[in-house]
Amino acid sequence: MKLSLTEEQTMIKDMACKFANSVLEPAAKALDRGDDKAAERALFLHNLKQLAELGFMGLNVKSEYGGSDAGVVAFSLALTQVARVCASTAVTMSVTNMVGEVIQAIGSEEQKQRYLPKLCSGDYAAGGFCLSEAGVGSDPAGMKTSAVLDNNEWVLNGTKIWISSAEYAGIFVVCAVTDPMAAKGKGISCFLVEAGTSGLIIGKAEEKMGQHGSATNTVIFDDCRIPKSALMGVLNDGFRIALSELSGGRIGIGSLALGIGQSAMDYARKYTTERQQFGSSISDLQGPQWMMADAYTQLEASRLLLMSAACMKQEGQPFSKQASMAKLHATETANQVCYTAIQLMGGLGYTREVPLERYARDARVTTIYEGTSEIQRVIIGRELLREI
Repeated sequence: MKLSLTEEQTMIKDMACKFANSVLEPAAKALDRGDDKAAERALFLHNLKQLAELGFMGLNVKSEYGGSDAGVVAFSLALTQVARVCASTAVTMSVTNMVGEVIQAIGSEEQKQRYLPKLCSGDYAAGGFCLSEAGVGSDPAGMKTSAVLDNNEWVLNGTKIWISSAEYAGIFVVCAVTDPMAAKGKGISCFLVEAGTSGLIIGKAEEKMGQHGSATNTVIFDDCRIPKSALMGVLNDGFRIALSELSGGRIGIGSLALGIGQSAMDYARKYTTERQQFGSSISDLQGPQWMMADAYTQLEASRLLLMSAACMKQEGQPFSKQASMAKLHATETANQVCYTAIQLMGGLGYTREVPLERYARDARVTTIYEGTSEIQRVIIGRELLREI
């Protein structure tokens, strides 16, 4: 793993940082409050379009399909910078990039040419990844959504839950059972479903604890008919594909969590130099210094784990264990350091006057989506035993 960044990676990181500070940060508080939902949604979509124009919606997509072709490390770096100021924008960016990578990995040439340029350019505001279902959140192999071939059309029926960006996604990657008689997890296929397709119903938006700017919805397929050509990859091989792409998505969520945690501690650290107690700033006291030392050490460990996983994926090496380690450590750390940051600020940190309570709420879900911390431990343990 190379610890130094290339000139291109540094440029992308700096560009993401500048855009986040100048465009996203001024809007983040309003998106979280939701006082004027229509105006805030318009602003959110406008910001997503600008992200796409900068090349951030297809960072690991080849240039021939409209992507930036910058690689996984650049994706992780850029996402962390965006998440420092707006987790809602960052999660949309993460999932959209994942959808693009799925299409690039297993889509037909016609599918790549048709959908990837729209995703990367912002013609599609976002992409949606439809995997989770009620009752099988951590066991997606038990999904019930079905796809039945009827002449030259697939007919989809079922309900997906916790779908990020569903209200404004232009294209959905959908996993559905195509062979109900196959062994568990073996009869599942992947499909592309365009927004606005008859029978595709976007259900209620969840009222979430955090990441309020990003919509999360139920997606219902009610005799949803799509062309036979909407199948991606090999029939009945969709579950393997889904698990593979979730590994890459974990690098995204880990990077998002790192950005939140970094921002929380940076805010609290500055405050400790200004807050006076016992005749001096509290940054002069050993207790706060140790709290900051522990927090920043864990954040740096998260960064290095993410860099390792991103480098391995970029170089074509197996990276599932490393991605789970990075996601586990970065997301748990983000929650811990948000707690520390609030503690350093005392009562002020608990108020909406400062952004720490938003950071804490935004960080909480990172240990849940793209596989809970408990599932990451299962994956890591399984991979360790395979290495014996």
